[in-house]
Amino acid sequence: MNKLQTQYLGLRLKNPLVVAASPITRSLDKIKRAVDAGASAIVWHSLFEEQINHDSRELDHFLTRGAESYSEAVSYFPEADQYKVGPEEYLAGIAAAKKAVGIPLIASLNGISPGGWVKHARLMQQAGADALELNLYFLSTDPTVTAETLERNYVYLVRLVKQEITIPLSVKLHPFFTALPSVAQQLCAAGADGLVLFNRFYQPDLDISELKVDHDLTYSTSKDLLLPLRWTAILHGQVPCDLAITSGVHNHEDVIKAMMAGAKVTQIASEILARGVSRLTAISDDLSRWLDEHEYESIAQMQGSMSQRNVAEPAAFERANYIKMLQSWSE
Repeated sequence: MNKLQTQYLGLRLKNPLVVAASPITRSLDKIKRAVDAGASAIVWHSLFEEQINHDSRELDHFLTRGAESYSEAVSYFPEADQYKVGPEEYLAGIAAAKKAVGIPLIASLNGISPGGWVKHARLMQQAGADALELNLYFLSTDPTVTAETLERNYVYLVRLVKQEITIPLSVKLHPFFTALPSVAQQLCAAGADGLVLFNRFYQPDLDISELKVDHDLTYSTSKDLLLPLRWTAILHGQVPCDLAITSGVHNHEDVIKAMMAGAKVTQIASEILARGVSRLTAISDDLSRWLDEHEYESIAQMQGSMSQRNVAEPAAFERANYIKMLQSWSE
Protein backbone atom coordinates (compact mmCIF):
# COMPACT_ATOMS: atom_id res chain seq x y z
CA MET A 1 0.00 0.00 0.00
CA ASN A 2 1.20 3.49 -0.87
CA LYS A 3 1.22 5.41 2.44
CA LEU A 4 1.08 8.76 0.68
CA GLN A 5 -2.01 8.00 -1.37
CA THR A 6 -4.96 10.40 -1.08
CA GLN A 7 -8.24 11.18 -2.83
CA TYR A 8 -9.21 14.64 -4.07
CA LEU A 9 -12.29 15.52 -6.15
CA GLY A 10 -12.89 11.82 -6.59
CA LEU A 11 -9.43 11.40 -8.13
CA ARG A 12 -7.10 8.81 -6.63
CA LEU A 13 -3.69 10.46 -6.25
CA LYS A 14 -0.37 8.82 -5.34
CA ASN A 15 0.48 11.62 -2.92
CA PRO A 16 -0.87 15.04 -1.81
CA LEU A 17 1.67 17.03 -3.87
CA VAL A 18 -0.19 18.89 -6.63
CA VAL A 19 1.52 21.47 -8.83
CA ALA A 20 -0.56 24.67 -8.62
CA ALA A 21 -1.52 26.79 -11.61
CA SER A 22 1.62 28.81 -12.28
CA PRO A 23 4.21 29.61 -14.98
CA ILE A 24 5.52 26.05 -14.52
CA THR A 25 2.34 24.58 -15.96
CA ARG A 26 2.59 26.66 -19.13
CA SER A 27 5.45 24.46 -20.29
CA LEU A 28 4.88 20.85 -21.29
CA ASP A 29 8.57 20.11 -20.66
CA LYS A 30 8.36 21.48 -17.10
CA ILE A 31 5.15 19.52 -16.51
CA LYS A 32 6.87 16.29 -17.58
CA ARG A 33 9.76 17.05 -15.22
CA ALA A 34 7.32 17.71 -12.38
CA VAL A 35 5.62 14.38 -13.04
CA ASP A 36 8.99 12.61 -13.01
CA ALA A 37 9.81 14.37 -9.72
CA GLY A 38 6.68 13.00 -8.06
CA ALA A 39 3.75 15.37 -8.71
CA SER A 40 0.44 13.56 -8.29
CA ALA A 41 -1.64 16.03 -10.33
CA ILE A 42 -1.19 19.20 -12.34
CA VAL A 43 -3.35 22.32 -12.29
CA TRP A 44 -2.98 23.69 -15.81
CA HIS A 45 -2.26 27.44 -15.91
CA SER A 46 -5.33 29.68 -15.87
CA LEU A 47 -7.44 30.75 -18.80
CA PHE A 48 -8.81 34.19 -17.94
CA GLU A 49 -12.26 35.51 -18.66
CA GLU A 50 -10.55 38.58 -20.17
CA GLN A 51 -8.69 36.40 -22.67
CA ILE A 52 -11.90 34.86 -23.91
CA ASN A 53 -13.83 38.13 -24.00
CA HIS A 54 -10.97 40.35 -25.12
CA ASP A 55 -12.65 41.48 -28.32
CA SER A 56 -16.18 41.46 -26.95
CA ARG A 57 -18.35 44.53 -26.49
CA GLU A 58 -18.52 43.87 -22.76
CA LEU A 59 -14.77 44.14 -22.16
CA ASP A 60 -14.44 47.01 -24.60
CA HIS A 61 -17.05 48.93 -22.60
CA PHE A 62 -15.20 48.19 -19.35
CA LEU A 63 -11.85 49.34 -20.70
CA THR A 64 -13.36 52.43 -22.30
CA ARG A 65 -15.14 53.35 -19.09
CA GLY A 66 -11.88 52.88 -17.18
CA ALA A 67 -9.97 55.02 -19.65
CA GLU A 68 -12.44 57.88 -19.20
CA SER A 69 -11.84 57.88 -15.46
CA TYR A 70 -8.16 56.95 -15.35
CA SER A 71 -6.06 57.63 -18.40
CA GLU A 72 -3.64 54.79 -17.64
CA ALA A 73 -6.27 52.19 -16.76
CA VAL A 74 -6.04 50.36 -20.07
CA SER A 75 -2.31 49.80 -19.60
CA TYR A 76 -3.06 47.22 -16.92
CA PHE A 77 -4.73 44.92 -19.44
CA PRO A 78 -2.51 43.28 -22.07
CA GLU A 79 -3.38 43.55 -25.73
CA ALA A 80 -4.80 40.43 -27.35
CA ASP A 81 -1.43 39.44 -28.84
CA GLN A 82 0.34 39.90 -25.48
CA TYR A 83 -1.57 37.17 -23.67
CA LYS A 84 0.56 34.09 -23.09
CA VAL A 85 -1.98 31.93 -24.87
CA GLY A 86 -5.45 32.34 -26.39
CA PRO A 87 -8.47 30.11 -25.76
CA GLU A 88 -7.83 27.83 -28.75
CA GLU A 89 -4.17 27.34 -27.86
CA TYR A 90 -5.14 26.74 -24.24
CA LEU A 91 -7.51 23.92 -25.16
CA ALA A 92 -4.95 22.40 -27.52
CA GLY A 93 -2.40 22.56 -24.71
CA ILE A 94 -4.69 20.61 -22.37
CA ALA A 95 -5.14 17.90 -24.99
CA ALA A 96 -1.38 17.67 -25.60
CA ALA A 97 -0.53 17.59 -21.90
CA LYS A 98 -3.15 14.95 -21.19
CA LYS A 99 -1.59 12.67 -23.81
CA ALA A 100 1.91 13.31 -22.47
CA VAL A 101 1.39 12.69 -18.75
CA GLY A 102 -0.15 9.83 -16.84
CA ILE A 103 -1.55 11.79 -13.90
CA PRO A 104 -4.75 13.82 -13.49
CA LEU A 105 -4.83 17.20 -15.19
CA ILE A 106 -6.99 19.94 -13.65
CA ALA A 107 -7.89 22.85 -15.93
CA SER A 108 -8.11 26.35 -14.42
CA LEU A 109 -10.71 28.93 -15.40
CA ASN A 110 -10.31 32.41 -13.92
CA GLY A 111 -13.29 34.72 -14.01
CA ILE A 112 -16.00 36.45 -12.01
CA SER A 113 -18.89 37.63 -14.21
CA PRO A 114 -21.54 35.47 -15.91
CA GLY A 115 -21.14 35.37 -19.67
CA GLY A 116 -20.38 33.34 -22.76
CA TRP A 117 -16.88 32.55 -21.51
CA VAL A 118 -18.40 30.01 -19.10
CA LYS A 119 -18.94 27.57 -21.99
CA HIS A 120 -15.18 27.07 -22.07
CA ALA A 121 -15.59 24.91 -18.98
CA ARG A 122 -17.26 22.32 -21.21
CA LEU A 123 -14.57 22.74 -23.88
CA MET A 124 -11.88 22.08 -21.25
CA GLN A 125 -13.62 18.86 -20.30
CA GLN A 126 -13.82 17.86 -23.95
CA ALA A 127 -10.09 18.60 -24.33
CA GLY A 128 -9.35 15.98 -21.68
CA ALA A 129 -9.28 17.76 -18.31
CA ASP A 130 -10.01 15.42 -15.39
CA ALA A 131 -11.38 18.24 -13.25
CA LEU A 132 -11.80 22.01 -13.33
CA GLU A 133 -10.65 24.66 -10.85
CA LEU A 134 -12.68 27.87 -10.96
CA ASN A 135 -10.53 30.73 -9.70
CA LEU A 136 -12.72 33.50 -8.24
CA TYR A 137 -10.13 36.29 -8.20
CA PHE A 138 -11.93 39.58 -7.68
CA LEU A 139 -11.20 42.66 -5.58
CA SER A 140 -14.24 44.85 -4.99
CA THR A 141 -13.53 48.59 -5.00
CA ASP A 142 -17.08 49.86 -5.53
CA PRO A 143 -18.63 51.07 -2.23
CA THR A 144 -22.14 50.59 -3.60
CA VAL A 145 -21.66 46.83 -4.08
CA THR A 146 -22.49 44.87 -0.94
CA ALA A 147 -20.86 41.68 0.29
CA GLU A 148 -24.20 39.91 -0.07
CA THR A 149 -24.36 40.85 -3.75
CA LEU A 150 -20.84 39.62 -4.42
CA GLU A 151 -21.37 36.34 -2.59
CA ARG A 152 -24.62 35.74 -4.42
CA ASN A 153 -22.78 36.28 -7.71
CA TYR A 154 -20.07 33.79 -6.71
CA VAL A 155 -22.67 31.13 -5.95
CA TYR A 156 -24.55 31.85 -9.19
CA LEU A 157 -21.35 31.58 -11.23
CA VAL A 158 -20.40 28.25 -9.62
CA ARG A 159 -23.85 26.94 -10.47
CA LEU A 160 -23.49 28.11 -14.09
CA VAL A 161 -20.09 26.47 -14.53
CA LYS A 162 -21.22 23.24 -12.88
CA GLN A 163 -24.09 23.02 -15.38
CA GLU A 164 -21.55 22.98 -18.22
CA ILE A 165 -19.51 20.00 -17.00
CA THR A 166 -19.74 16.51 -15.59
CA ILE A 167 -16.16 16.41 -14.28
CA PRO A 168 -15.44 17.51 -10.67
CA LEU A 169 -15.32 21.24 -9.92
CA SER A 170 -13.20 22.96 -7.29
CA VAL A 171 -13.39 26.64 -6.39
CA LYS A 172 -10.30 28.65 -5.48
CA LEU A 173 -11.20 31.34 -2.94
CA HIS A 174 -9.67 34.40 -1.36
CA PRO A 175 -9.80 34.73 2.46
CA PHE A 176 -11.59 38.10 2.62
CA PHE A 177 -15.10 37.05 3.58
CA THR A 178 -16.98 38.22 6.66
CA ALA A 179 -18.54 34.77 7.10
CA LEU A 180 -16.37 32.30 5.21
CA PRO A 181 -18.07 29.10 6.50
CA SER A 182 -21.42 30.33 5.18
CA VAL A 183 -19.94 31.15 1.76
CA ALA A 184 -18.17 27.79 1.67
CA GLN A 185 -21.40 25.99 2.50
CA GLN A 186 -23.29 27.83 -0.24
CA LEU A 187 -20.62 27.11 -2.85
CA CYS A 188 -20.68 23.40 -2.03
CA ALA A 189 -24.48 23.43 -2.26
CA ALA A 190 -24.20 25.14 -5.67
CA GLY A 191 -22.12 22.23 -7.00
CA ALA A 192 -18.52 22.73 -5.92
CA ASP A 193 -16.79 19.42 -5.15
CA GLY A 194 -13.77 21.08 -3.56
CA LEU A 195 -12.49 24.37 -2.15
CA VAL A 196 -8.91 25.64 -2.58
CA LEU A 197 -7.67 27.91 0.21
CA PHE A 198 -6.45 30.54 -0.61
CA ASN A 199 -5.82 32.71 -3.62
CA ARG A 200 -3.01 35.22 -3.10
CA PHE A 201 -3.70 38.82 -4.07
CA TYR A 202 -0.44 40.22 -5.41
CA GLN A 203 -0.24 43.66 -3.87
CA PRO A 204 1.06 46.61 -5.92
CA ASP A 205 3.72 48.84 -4.42
CA LEU A 206 4.32 52.57 -4.96
CA ASP A 207 7.50 53.91 -6.52
CA ILE A 208 7.81 57.30 -4.78
CA SER A 209 10.67 58.42 -7.04
CA GLU A 210 9.07 57.65 -10.40
CA LEU A 211 5.55 58.25 -9.07
CA LYS A 212 4.17 55.04 -10.51
CA VAL A 213 2.71 51.78 -9.36
CA ASP A 214 5.19 48.90 -9.16
CA HIS A 215 4.30 45.26 -9.79
CA ASP A 216 6.56 42.69 -8.19
CA LEU A 217 6.03 38.95 -7.87
CA THR A 218 6.99 37.75 -4.40
CA TYR A 219 7.14 34.10 -3.43
CA SER A 220 5.23 32.80 -0.46
CA THR A 221 6.95 31.46 2.66
CA SER A 222 5.88 28.83 5.18
CA LYS A 223 4.48 31.66 7.32
CA ASP A 224 1.81 32.16 4.65
CA LEU A 225 0.51 28.69 5.48
CA LEU A 226 -1.02 29.85 8.76
CA LEU A 227 -4.10 31.52 7.28
CA PRO A 228 -5.27 28.65 5.03
CA LEU A 229 -4.26 26.18 7.75
CA ARG A 230 -6.56 27.86 10.27
CA TRP A 231 -9.56 27.98 7.94
CA THR A 232 -9.05 24.44 6.70
CA ALA A 233 -9.11 23.26 10.31
CA ILE A 234 -12.33 25.22 10.90
CA LEU A 235 -14.09 24.09 7.70
CA HIS A 236 -13.11 20.42 7.94
CA GLY A 237 -16.23 18.44 8.78
CA GLN A 238 -18.48 21.47 8.37
CA VAL A 239 -18.71 21.49 4.57
CA PRO A 240 -19.22 18.51 2.23
CA CYS A 241 -16.42 19.61 -0.11
CA ASP A 242 -12.84 18.36 -0.30
CA LEU A 243 -10.35 20.94 0.93
CA ALA A 244 -7.02 21.85 -0.65
CA ILE A 245 -4.39 24.19 0.77
CA THR A 246 -2.28 26.41 -1.44
CA SER A 247 0.10 29.25 -0.50
CA GLY A 248 2.83 28.60 2.04
CA VAL A 249 3.57 24.95 1.28
CA HIS A 250 7.36 24.60 1.07
CA ASN A 251 8.41 21.41 2.87
CA HIS A 252 7.13 18.11 4.23
CA GLU A 253 6.18 19.64 7.57
CA ASP A 254 3.91 22.11 5.78
CA VAL A 255 2.25 19.21 3.97
CA ILE A 256 1.75 17.29 7.24
CA LYS A 257 0.19 20.34 8.90
CA ALA A 258 -2.17 20.74 5.94
CA MET A 259 -3.22 17.09 6.13
CA MET A 260 -3.77 17.23 9.90
CA ALA A 261 -5.89 20.36 9.49
CA GLY A 262 -8.13 18.47 7.08
CA ALA A 263 -6.83 19.06 3.56
CA LYS A 264 -6.83 16.28 0.98
CA VAL A 265 -3.99 17.81 -1.07
CA THR A 266 -1.54 20.68 -1.08
CA GLN A 267 -0.90 22.82 -4.14
CA ILE A 268 2.70 23.95 -4.54
CA ALA A 269 4.06 26.74 -6.74
CA SER A 270 6.49 29.16 -5.04
CA GLU A 271 8.80 26.43 -3.73
CA ILE A 272 9.35 24.85 -7.13
CA LEU A 273 9.49 28.19 -8.92
CA ALA A 274 12.27 29.27 -6.57
CA ARG A 275 14.16 25.98 -6.17
CA GLY A 276 13.13 23.73 -9.05
CA VAL A 277 10.80 20.76 -9.55
CA SER A 278 13.29 18.42 -7.87
CA ARG A 279 11.93 19.77 -4.59
CA LEU A 280 8.87 17.57 -5.14
CA THR A 281 11.05 14.47 -4.84
CA ALA A 282 12.69 15.75 -1.66
CA ILE A 283 9.36 16.66 -0.06
CA SER A 284 7.87 13.28 -0.99
CA ASP A 285 10.87 11.40 0.43
CA ASP A 286 10.83 13.46 3.64
CA LEU A 287 7.10 12.89 3.96
CA SER A 288 7.46 9.11 3.65
CA ARG A 289 10.29 9.11 6.17
CA TRP A 290 8.26 11.16 8.67
CA LEU A 291 5.29 8.80 8.41
CA ASP A 292 7.54 5.81 9.07
CA GLU A 293 9.27 7.46 12.01
CA HIS A 294 5.95 8.42 13.61
CA GLU A 295 4.27 5.09 12.81
CA TYR A 296 1.54 6.39 10.53
CA GLU A 297 0.11 3.79 8.20
CA SER A 298 -1.20 6.34 5.71
CA ILE A 299 -1.81 10.00 4.92
CA ALA A 300 -5.54 9.30 5.31
CA GLN A 301 -4.94 8.37 8.96
CA MET A 302 -3.82 11.90 9.80
CA GLN A 303 -6.26 13.89 7.64
CA GLY A 304 -8.38 16.08 9.90
CA SER A 305 -6.78 14.78 13.10
CA MET A 306 -6.01 18.35 14.19
CA SER A 307 -9.06 20.07 12.75
CA GLN A 308 -11.09 22.26 15.07
CA ARG A 309 -13.55 19.48 15.86
CA ASN A 310 -10.77 17.06 16.84
CA VAL A 311 -8.26 19.08 18.85
CA ALA A 312 -8.39 19.36 22.64
CA GLU A 313 -8.73 23.17 22.45
CA PRO A 314 -11.14 24.05 19.62
CA ALA A 315 -11.27 27.67 20.80
CA ALA A 316 -7.61 28.00 19.77
CA PHE A 317 -8.82 28.53 16.19
CA GLU A 318 -11.14 31.36 17.23
CA ARG A 319 -10.97 34.59 19.24
CA ALA A 320 -9.40 32.82 22.22
CA ASN A 321 -6.14 32.50 20.30
CA TYR A 322 -6.07 36.26 19.71
CA ILE A 323 -6.57 36.99 23.40
CA LYS A 324 -4.05 34.38 24.52
CA MET A 325 -1.34 35.67 22.19
CA LEU A 326 -1.70 39.25 23.38
CA GLN A 327 -1.72 38.30 27.05
CA SER A 328 1.22 35.93 26.78
CA TRP A 329 3.66 38.50 25.38
CA SER A 330 6.55 39.54 27.59
CA GLU A 331 9.79 41.44 27.03
